[in-house]
Amino acid sequence: MKLAILTVAVAASAALLVACAPEMRASTAAQDYATYCASCHGASGRGDGPAATGLTPRPADLTTISARHGGTFPRLQVLGWITGYTMGRSESHMPVYGQLLDGERIMYDAGDGNPTPTPARIVGLVEYLERLQK
Repeated sequence: MKLAILTVAVAASAALLVACAPEMRASTAAQDYATYCASCHGASGRGDGPAATGLTPRPADLTTISARHGGTFPRLQVLGWITGYTMGRSESHMPVYGQLLDGERIMYDAGDGNPTPTPARIVGLVEYLERLQK
């Protein structure tokens, strides 16, 4: 009887933790954006942050990523930009945040059909940017 009650309590706790995880990730993503991205890309993501002055090329308007990609948000490409995979582009001033945002990993399908263990904070940031789209 005690084992059954303990099992139910553990299962309920685990379910509560899983239910709260997306909200916690969203909260962390907003904080990470404010900390690491807003100085260049601006609080609203339009590329008009205080550190953007004088940067060439100018920081991208993050609210138009989907529009620049035929109306589809390119999760895998955005994930690559954040982690530092620039596909040979060296003119970017974009810092590499892959190691800085590393930590707990979750299975994430960035749109290529291959769920991959990905740092939860980076997934949160990708999802945050997707919500900024016009």
